[in-house]
Amino acid sequence: MNMKAKRLAGIFHFWGVLGFFMLVFLGQRTDVLAAEVYEIDPAHSSLNFAVKHLTVSTVTGQFIDYSGTIQYDPAEASSFMSEVNIKASSIDTRQEKRDAHLKSADFFDVEKYPAITFKSKRLTAQGGSYAITGDLTMHGVTKEISIPVIISGPVNSPMGAKVIGLSGETTINRQDFGISWNKTLDSGGFMVSDEVKITVNIEAGNKGKK
Repeated sequence: MNMKAKRLAGIFHFWGVLGFFMLVFLGQRTDVLAAEVYEIDPAHSSLNFAVKHLTVSTVTGQFIDYSGTIQYDPAEASSFMSEVNIKASSIDTRQEKRDAHLKSADFFDVEKYPAITFKSKRLTAQGGSYAITGDLTMHGVTKEISIPVIISGPVNSPMGAKVIGLSGETTINRQDFGISWNKTLDSGGFMVSDEVKITVNIEAGNKGKK
């Protein structure tokens, strides 16, 4: 084989090897290529919480100002990503005086810590449902939490976009985030429980592939 033929053979071999690795890479990354991005629709979603009060009753509330995105492919859990940004001052328990106290330095200290954020790390299958694990940042403290969820859809809305739903519930300890204000009751126990139950019901609309 002459020099020119050897050079051509080398070039074909190079491109053949490169093409092979590109096919392997693309095959491994179909999860990312197929994943679609959905934007949270606050008009059809809710972020609720509940705490025990005086050890005998439950007070509920919600955050009403938030935004976020979800990257999701129902065929590939590893492609899942989500980010949520909540305006701490949008807390609403339907009682103005209580809301003002919750916004103060005793609790959320919203002037110093205006945002509550969640950023997912992974989605794990659990039977017919999932668990989202990620970092929750609140009151200047970041902790990893896990939220068992059910993901529904996608379905096609009358508006022509794909829509998914996500619902779940978990419990956190507010002391872990430095939110520690309380009062001891004469009868024993505390005015406000440390455990906070969080319930999320999310609807998100398609923004296209990543």
